[in-house]
Amino acid sequence: MSPIQQTLSAKEKYAKAVDPVASMNEERAKASFNIRDMTYLLDGGEKATALKERFMMELERDPLFKMDDFHDLSKSELRERTMEKFRSLLHHLQNESVEIFRKRMEVISMIDPGFWTRFGVHYGLFVGALQSNATSGQFAYWLEKGALSLNGMVGCFAMTEIGHGSNVPGLETTATFDEAADQFVIHTPTLTATKWWIGGAAHSATHASVFAQLIVKGKCYGTKCFIVPLRDPKTYNTLPGINIGDIGKKMGRDGIDNGYIQFTNVRIPRGYMLQKHTKVSRTGEVKEPKLQQLTYGALLQGRVAMVVDSGNVSKKALSIAIRYAAVRRQFANSKSGGVETKLLDYPIHQRRLMPLLAQTFAMLFTGSEMSEMYIKMMGRLESAKEGDKDLDEVIEMLKETHSTSAGLKAFCTWNCLNTIEQCRQACGGHGYSAYTGLAGMYQDFAVQCTWEGDNTILTLQAGRFLISSYREAMKGKKLSPGVGYLNKLDALIGKKCHVPSLDAILDPKVIIEGWQVVCANVVKNAALEFEACVKRGLDVDDAYEECSQSRLYAAKLHSYGYLFNRFADAIRKVEGNLQKVLLDVCMLYGLYTIEENAGAFLQYEYFTPQQMEFIRAKVNFYCKAVRDQAIPLVDAFNLSDYMINSPLGCADGNVYVKYFAQVQRQNPQGEHPYFDRLIKPLIHRNLDNNDDDFEDEQAGLEDEDEDDE
Repeated sequence: MSPIQQTLSAKEKYAKAVDPVASMNEERAKASFNIRDMTYLLDGGEKATALKERFMMELERDPLFKMDDFHDLSKSELRERTMEKFRSLLHHLQNESVEIFRKRMEVISMIDPGFWTRFGVHYGLFVGALQSNATSGQFAYWLEKGALSLNGMVGCFAMTEIGHGSNVPGLETTATFDEAADQFVIHTPTLTATKWWIGGAAHSATHASVFAQLIVKGKCYGTKCFIVPLRDPKTYNTLPGINIGDIGKKMGRDGIDNGYIQFTNVRIPRGYMLQKHTKVSRTGEVKEPKLQQLTYGALLQGRVAMVVDSGNVSKKALSIAIRYAAVRRQFANSKSGGVETKLLDYPIHQRRLMPLLAQTFAMLFTGSEMSEMYIKMMGRLESAKEGDKDLDEVIEMLKETHSTSAGLKAFCTWNCLNTIEQCRQACGGHGYSAYTGLAGMYQDFAVQCTWEGDNTILTLQAGRFLISSYREAMKGKKLSPGVGYLNKLDALIGKKCHVPSLDAILDPKVIIEGWQVVCANVVKNAALEFEACVKRGLDVDDAYEECSQSRLYAAKLHSYGYLFNRFADAIRKVEGNLQKVLLDVCMLYGLYTIEENAGAFLQYEYFTPQQMEFIRAKVNFYCKAVRDQAIPLVDAFNLSDYMINSPLGCADGNVYVKYFAQVQRQNPQGEHPYFDRLIKPLIHRNLDNNDDDFEDEQAGLEDEDEDDE
């Protein structure tokens, strides 16, 4: 063989070694489980996967859902395209069952979250408010008016005010009953009462479900829901007393026309107050039932959806970052023959991404359970009536679901937002490009941490529930399973991890017990702090505020333990190779979260310092184990290239070719946009010492003889 042939062969060998497509195939070949079976498990069965794949294909072929140019659209273009997509969805809405259409929207939420939100404002929030608050007759009336068919009306959800968000009972908008006219007068009494952030209000909504203080005969009965017409559906002119404006550009989701609304003595019929729960008669008699908590059913549904969405968006972000890490090479070691190392092979990169992958699986299984819990609860609530023997049990179920969903909504959306940012940073400089998808994903998702309840407020709400549960447990009440560990305080307080060997720690039962011990301690401490405040003379609300840091901490740790429990429960229902790989992922999540909260485990002495060192070492071990299955696990998410919409996350690994092609396609070369107007006057200014004809070919380079001197 000639030297030239040998050189060419070496080059070919190197090219094959660093070829990104070959690198991706190499990772895929490591699969120790059936990827398709894992997909079925995550989706909820083979039929659910087939349905999801059908939706992905239909949306990819629909010109209205073209997404590759999305990053270069203006705010106005985004809003117009968002409204165009309504056309495409109406056909499916009218011809699919509620369950099938909900699955379609779940897919859409990952493709275009702005449109999903805009569509959801009408069908999830506006129609949801009708379902939760209207009598059967009222609901039928608004359906006939076009609420479900989107015929003659478009709805929005007017709860938030510029001066009030999470504090729904403190809303300032008023709805005063005029008995003589049999009407309610909707009014914005102050600037801070202006309805704000109202999706669809700026340009598209004709009606709003308005939350306002019910005032009858001078007495305030709290926040209730009213349907208020905003615009004439034929001309789209605002109606008398309605002042609407656009709140402008936002951090993300600019396809939604968020606006503000002010009401100036706007009159609506008495029947436009939704009276499923609180009723106002023609003579001004107010009747409030025991189940008035159901007013916020639409919010509860939204919070459960955000837990599910957190898992789904995390899947998308990790698909990009992990696939990129499997083909991106950086620096060569002395034994590699010049072949650079994959990012995914660096232990520190595994530490950046593998715990997030494990956390995502935990959120996915938790989201599935939360959805089932919500559906079950709503079914019982729909059939519940005053006087039912199990009414108290139903209300307790509502309280637990409400508090659990509040804590998990906060915990999971915080986790997801952090996952997106960590994935962006893990992609290095390219992660900063809009075309790689992660920057826009972060901007779009960030709102989930503050809308439908600020995360800190919701976490405090969950902490308040934990303190209340502790106090009930101390009185002998049997608690619901989610906080059942508080019925075992005597056994948990002071308990230590007594295992025959360090390896015995690697058992989900030990980790579950550890979280129960830690959570029992922090909840107890928060409750004792609360009770001490009450003994000092503080009223209940002030006492809760005084111990807010303790209940925030308790709620966060409770959420860690709750997610691990749900993950471990899910694995017990799986067999074979799927169980084996999921057990590694579950152990990584459990041990990593213990390591992240080492202070609490050491403070309450469940683990010794030696045991914590062992746990830290095992986190590295499980990071490596999960890394070996990372690409198959990401493939099991079953997201098409269209859905991921990022060249760095393409399934075949050909990231550089696709990235370069997209940049060229979206930024075609042409005549310089501002040379004559800006650059030419700047660099060709008339300076006295500037000779335009002078050109030194040496460009100022010193003579070689001068360098030798």
